[in-house]
Amino acid sequence: MEWRERYEQAAARYAGGEARELDERQLVQLANAAWAAGLSLLMAGEGERAAEWLRRSAARYRQSWDAGAGTDAWGRPIGAMKALLLSGDDAAEAANWALDAGAVEAESPIGRYAAALALLVLGRDDEAAEVAGTLGEEFPREVAIALVALARHDAGAYAAAARRVLGSFEEREAFLEDIPVADTYLVLEALAEPRRLGP
Repeated sequence: MEWRERYEQAAARYAGGEARELDERQLVQLANAAWAAGLSLLMAGEGERAAEWLRRSAARYRQSWDAGAGTDAWGRPIGAMKALLLSGDDAAEAANWALDAGAVEAESPIGRYAAALALLVLGRDDEAAEVAGTLGEEFPREVAIALVALARHDAGAYAAAARRVLGSFEEREAFLEDIPVADTYLVLEALAEPRRLGP
Protein backbone atom coordinates (compact mmCIF):
# COMPACT_ATOMS: atom_id res chain seq x y z
CA MET A 1 0.00 0.00 0.00
CA GLU A 2 1.35 3.42 -0.96
CA TRP A 3 1.54 6.35 1.44
CA ARG A 4 -1.01 8.32 -0.55
CA GLU A 5 -3.54 5.53 -0.17
CA ARG A 6 -2.83 5.32 3.55
CA TYR A 7 -3.39 9.06 3.79
CA GLU A 8 -6.71 8.87 1.98
CA GLN A 9 -7.93 6.09 4.27
CA ALA A 10 -6.91 8.04 7.39
CA ALA A 11 -8.50 11.25 6.10
CA ALA A 12 -11.71 9.35 5.40
CA ARG A 13 -11.71 7.95 8.96
CA TYR A 14 -11.26 11.47 10.27
CA ALA A 15 -14.10 12.86 8.17
CA GLY A 16 -16.40 10.03 9.26
CA GLY A 17 -15.49 10.55 12.90
CA GLU A 18 -16.31 14.24 12.78
CA ALA A 19 -19.93 13.34 12.00
CA ARG A 20 -20.29 11.48 15.32
CA GLU A 21 -20.76 12.79 18.83
CA LEU A 22 -17.47 14.36 19.84
CA ASP A 23 -17.09 12.85 23.28
CA GLU A 24 -13.73 12.16 24.88
CA ARG A 25 -13.26 8.77 23.19
CA GLN A 26 -14.28 10.03 19.77
CA LEU A 27 -11.86 12.94 20.05
CA VAL A 28 -9.03 10.48 20.67
CA GLN A 29 -10.02 8.55 17.57
CA LEU A 30 -9.98 11.78 15.57
CA ALA A 31 -6.55 12.60 16.97
CA ASN A 32 -5.26 9.17 15.97
CA ALA A 33 -6.73 9.43 12.47
CA ALA A 34 -5.21 12.90 11.99
CA TRP A 35 -1.87 11.53 13.22
CA ALA A 36 -2.07 8.73 10.64
CA ALA A 37 -2.95 11.19 7.88
CA GLY A 38 -0.11 13.50 8.82
CA LEU A 39 2.47 10.76 9.15
CA SER A 40 1.46 9.27 5.80
CA LEU A 41 1.85 12.64 4.09
CA LEU A 42 5.18 13.16 5.84
CA MET A 43 6.42 9.86 4.46
CA ALA A 44 5.11 10.84 1.03
CA GLY A 45 7.26 13.96 1.14
CA GLU A 46 4.38 16.42 1.51
CA GLY A 47 5.70 18.28 4.52
CA GLU A 48 3.37 21.28 4.55
CA ARG A 49 0.20 19.23 4.27
CA ALA A 50 1.57 16.77 6.80
CA ALA A 51 2.15 19.59 9.27
CA GLU A 52 -1.49 20.70 8.97
CA TRP A 53 -2.73 17.23 9.90
CA LEU A 54 -0.20 16.83 12.70
CA ARG A 55 -1.27 20.14 14.22
CA ARG A 56 -4.88 18.97 13.99
CA SER A 57 -3.91 15.75 15.76
CA ALA A 58 -2.24 17.67 18.60
CA ALA A 59 -5.32 19.87 19.01
CA ARG A 60 -7.65 16.88 19.14
CA TYR A 61 -5.49 15.15 21.74
CA ARG A 62 -5.77 18.23 23.91
CA GLN A 63 -9.54 18.46 23.36
CA SER A 64 -9.92 14.82 24.38
CA TRP A 65 -8.02 15.47 27.62
CA ASP A 66 -10.13 18.51 28.39
CA ALA A 67 -13.30 16.54 27.63
CA GLY A 68 -12.72 14.31 30.62
CA ALA A 69 -9.76 11.98 30.14
CA GLY A 70 -8.34 10.50 33.31
CA THR A 71 -5.16 12.01 34.65
CA ASP A 72 -3.33 8.82 33.66
CA ALA A 73 -4.11 9.27 29.93
CA TRP A 74 -0.50 10.22 29.26
CA GLY A 75 -0.61 9.06 25.66
CA ARG A 76 -2.49 12.25 24.81
CA PRO A 77 0.13 14.84 25.77
CA ILE A 78 2.75 12.46 24.38
CA GLY A 79 0.84 12.27 21.10
CA ALA A 80 0.50 16.04 20.98
CA MET A 81 4.20 16.63 21.62
CA LYS A 82 5.22 14.07 19.03
CA ALA A 83 2.85 15.51 16.44
CA LEU A 84 4.13 19.05 16.98
CA LEU A 85 7.77 17.98 16.94
CA LEU A 86 7.24 16.20 13.62
CA SER A 87 5.33 19.15 12.18
CA GLY A 88 8.25 21.42 13.01
CA ASP A 89 6.13 23.52 15.35
CA ASP A 90 6.87 24.69 18.85
CA ALA A 91 5.76 21.94 21.24
CA ALA A 92 6.25 24.01 24.39
CA GLU A 93 2.55 24.40 25.10
CA ALA A 94 2.00 20.64 24.96
CA ALA A 95 5.11 20.11 27.09
CA ASN A 96 3.82 22.48 29.75
CA TRP A 97 0.46 20.70 29.65
CA ALA A 98 2.19 17.41 30.50
CA LEU A 99 4.20 18.96 33.32
CA ASP A 100 1.24 20.88 34.74
CA ALA A 101 -0.71 17.60 34.79
CA GLY A 102 1.96 16.09 37.07
CA ALA A 103 3.92 13.92 34.64
CA VAL A 104 7.17 14.20 36.59
CA GLU A 105 5.52 12.67 39.65
CA ALA A 106 3.55 10.03 37.71
CA GLU A 107 3.66 6.51 39.07
CA SER A 108 3.55 4.94 35.60
CA PRO A 109 6.58 4.81 33.29
CA ILE A 110 4.46 6.23 30.45
CA GLY A 111 3.70 9.27 32.59
CA ARG A 112 7.37 9.83 33.32
CA TYR A 113 8.11 9.32 29.62
CA ALA A 114 5.73 12.22 28.98
CA ALA A 115 7.71 14.22 31.53
CA ALA A 116 11.08 13.38 29.97
CA LEU A 117 9.84 14.39 26.52
CA ALA A 118 8.36 17.60 27.92
CA LEU A 119 11.56 18.55 29.72
CA LEU A 120 13.59 17.91 26.57
CA VAL A 121 11.19 20.03 24.53
CA LEU A 122 11.65 22.86 27.03
CA GLY A 123 15.43 22.51 27.11
CA ARG A 124 15.47 21.44 30.75
CA ASP A 125 17.96 18.71 29.96
CA ASP A 126 19.38 18.04 33.42
CA GLU A 127 15.88 17.38 34.75
CA ALA A 128 15.05 15.29 31.67
CA ALA A 129 18.06 13.04 32.28
CA GLU A 130 17.00 12.49 35.88
CA VAL A 131 13.42 11.59 34.95
CA ALA A 132 14.42 9.38 32.00
CA GLY A 133 16.70 7.47 34.34
CA THR A 134 13.66 6.39 36.38
CA LEU A 135 11.70 4.74 33.55
CA GLY A 136 12.66 1.26 34.69
CA GLU A 137 12.39 -2.21 33.21
CA GLU A 138 8.75 -1.86 32.15
CA PHE A 139 9.71 0.79 29.60
CA PRO A 140 11.58 0.06 26.32
CA ARG A 141 15.22 0.14 27.38
CA GLU A 142 16.61 1.53 24.12
CA VAL A 143 14.24 4.51 24.19
CA ALA A 144 15.14 5.30 27.80
CA ILE A 145 18.86 5.16 26.97
CA ALA A 146 18.33 7.46 23.98
CA LEU A 147 16.45 9.97 26.13
CA VAL A 148 19.20 10.03 28.76
CA ALA A 149 21.86 10.39 26.06
CA LEU A 150 19.94 13.28 24.47
CA ALA A 151 19.64 15.02 27.80
CA ARG A 152 23.34 14.56 28.51
CA HIS A 153 24.37 15.56 24.96
CA ASP A 154 26.24 12.27 24.60
CA ALA A 155 26.44 11.91 20.82
CA GLY A 156 27.95 8.43 20.78
CA ALA A 157 25.50 6.91 23.24
CA TYR A 158 22.61 8.63 21.50
CA ALA A 159 23.58 7.36 18.03
CA ALA A 160 23.88 3.78 19.26
CA ALA A 161 20.58 3.90 21.14
CA ALA A 162 18.76 5.58 18.24
CA ARG A 163 19.90 2.81 15.89
CA ARG A 164 18.47 0.24 18.29
CA VAL A 165 15.18 2.15 18.50
CA LEU A 166 14.97 2.17 14.70
CA GLY A 167 15.78 -1.54 14.61
CA SER A 168 13.02 -2.32 17.09
CA PHE A 169 10.49 -0.68 14.77
CA GLU A 170 11.76 -2.72 11.84
CA GLU A 171 10.93 -5.87 13.82
CA ARG A 172 7.49 -4.63 14.94
CA GLU A 173 4.25 -5.88 13.44
CA ALA A 174 1.67 -3.61 15.14
CA PHE A 175 1.58 0.16 14.67
CA LEU A 176 -0.83 2.90 15.75
CA GLU A 177 -3.50 3.26 13.06
CA ASP A 178 -1.60 0.66 10.99
CA ILE A 179 0.97 3.24 9.84
CA PRO A 180 4.32 1.40 9.74
CA VAL A 181 6.64 4.27 10.61
CA ALA A 182 9.34 4.48 13.28
CA ASP A 183 7.72 7.57 14.78
CA THR A 184 9.60 7.40 18.08
CA TYR A 185 12.89 7.40 16.16
CA LEU A 186 11.75 10.42 14.13
CA VAL A 187 10.81 12.26 17.32
CA LEU A 188 14.17 11.46 18.90
CA GLU A 189 15.89 12.82 15.80
CA ALA A 190 13.79 15.99 15.99
CA LEU A 191 14.98 16.46 19.57
CA ALA A 192 18.57 15.61 18.62
CA GLU A 193 18.80 18.15 15.79
CA PRO A 194 18.91 21.34 17.91
CA ARG A 195 21.39 19.61 20.22
CA ARG A 196 23.53 18.76 17.16
CA LEU A 197 23.42 15.07 18.01
CA GLY A 198 21.81 13.82 14.80
CA PRO A 199 23.57 12.10 11.91
